Amino acid sequence: MLARPDIYRCVECGLPYRAEGFCHYEGQLENGPAYWSDRGILCSPQCSLAHHRRRVAEGTLGDHPAPDPFEIVMQKGGED
Repeated sequence: MLARPDIYRCVECGLPYRAEGFCHYEGQLENGPAYWSDRGILCSPQCSLAHHRRRVAEGTLGDHPAPDPFEIVMQKGGED
């Protein structure tokens, strides 16, 4: 089986989802990302804070938590 390119990247810095240093929920890749927003996943607390600050400055901060992006993919039947 060939390795697939990672379609998920941090929306702040571009770090791929499976890269070393990407924070996963409870430290487990299978559990999905530890941080996300309505615009995508975030790789670390630092990128999460930077994203939040940028959204506040833009005036585009959401008024409720974004749904888990990996639960949405699983409900649709995969990431194809």
